[in-house]
Amino acid sequence: MSDAHKSDLYLVLVTLLAAIGWVLSKEAVLMMPPLMFMAGRFLIAGAFLAVLALPSLLKLSMDQVLRSLGVGFVFGIAMTCWIMGLYHTESMGEGAFLTSLGVVIVPVIARIVFGEPQPLSTWMAIPIAVAGLALLSLENGFRPDPGQINFVLAATIFALYFTLNTRAANQRSFVDKNGQTVEKKKVPALPLTAIALLTVGTVTFAESAISEPWAPTLTNTDPMLYFWVLASALIATAGRFLLQTYAQSLSIHSHGVVILILEPVWVAVFAVLWFGETMAPLQVAGCALIFAALLVNRWNALSRAIKALLKAKNPSQRG
Repeated sequence: MSDAHKSDLYLVLVTLLAAIGWVLSKEAVLMMPPLMFMAGRFLIAGAFLAVLALPSLLKLSMDQVLRSLGVGFVFGIAMTCWIMGLYHTESMGEGAFLTSLGVVIVPVIARIVFGEPQPLSTWMAIPIAVAGLALLSLENGFRPDPGQINFVLAATIFALYFTLNTRAANQRSFVDKNGQTVEKKKVPALPLTAIALLTVGTVTFAESAISEPWAPTLTNTDPMLYFWVLASALIATAGRFLLQTYAQSLSIHSHGVVILILEPVWVAVFAVLWFGETMAPLQVAGCALIFAALLVNRWNALSRAIKALLKAKNPSQRG
């Protein structure tokens, strides 16, 4: 099996692990405060990766550490909104599609904040996504519930996190106000992820300490509580990020972008199989439009992936 095919397979597994993370998180927040759960999940996952990344962590410059902390702080605010959305929602599948709007918003933020040019497909995807969001809100007469609001906020902040994370993970240069060229060294993926996850855990720990009661959870002896926390930390967080980093190192980024779109689909399937959730026709239509917006937004990557697949199956077309 080629590296490209291995990458595709691993990235499908990444989307499954991400979807499993939704299930594990939903089970956990039924037994403990949501922010407390997030603190435990990300501190455990971050500590696990930090041990693996220790040699690389010790080599980071102060600038690299500060940029990693900034990425983690934004990630922490996004995860706060996400877990509160999951805590309040009655439809996990719908929440996954709302959160996936972040993929559409990423190029918008990259254009507005950092001036990066974007293809036409990006701007075509936005009205489709907005239409999908409107259909998901129609059931409440355009009065979105707290779960939906938190998921949309999470998607927006996730978009900023993705953009900052990409910029931190890649070397870049720019001219400062004195006309000098400044080089920003990239932060290696493993230490960057470890610092980001630990920062998320710290942010949510502080939020939980201020706003949530701890006593009922600390005295809870149900072993399933600890299972949900450990499984979500090691499998759906540390394991997922490690596998995703490795998979993306095997092949071109465009393949990953296309395959990762599968995540909300898996979440919707697991929501039906695990929790017995159902969706009204308007919700299904809204999710379908958001999925269509994701495909339109990544049309260039999708077309390249299809062409590469066709060339692999028909060697005579190469060259």
